[in-house]
Amino acid sequence: MTEQHSHQFERGTDGPKVIVVGVDGSDSSLRAAAYAGGLARRQRALLAVVYVQPVMTAGAALGAPVAETTNEIAESLIAQIRDATERLKGIFDVRWEFHTFQGDPYNGLVKAADDLKADAVVVGASEQAGHRIVGSVAVRLVKAGRWPVTVVP
Repeated sequence: MTEQHSHQFERGTDGPKVIVVGVDGSDSSLRAAAYAGGLARRQRALLAVVYVQPVMTAGAALGAPVAETTNEIAESLIAQIRDATERLKGIFDVRWEFHTFQGDPYNGLVKAADDLKADAVVVGASEQAGHRIVGSVAVRLVKAGRWPVTVVP
């Protein structure tokens, strides 16, 4: 008697095809983007660069142009990434896309990874002292257990 196994495609089994990296302009997130870019190049994967725009309540903003500021950050990040890819064109070719999601960093990255069907997620280590107590975005992503997560110092 022979057993038949149903073979379903498993994300990540042949190496990642989509790598999501979270960027927010911090040094650690830019190091994470560089690391993820190298990984994407070596794996011939798509690099999905994700900026999560914070959503503030109307009361918290109190006249501060928050949406304009976060849009400026996103535009600045896109410009930095484009500049870097132009400098490396012909040396290191990486397919990449830039996406913005709204929300807090954790939920925004989870939505991005789900929507983009990520095989791996790369983030920078938190530079905030309070995260040692509450838990950083990276720790929360690891605990979610849905993708391999690489934390870049």
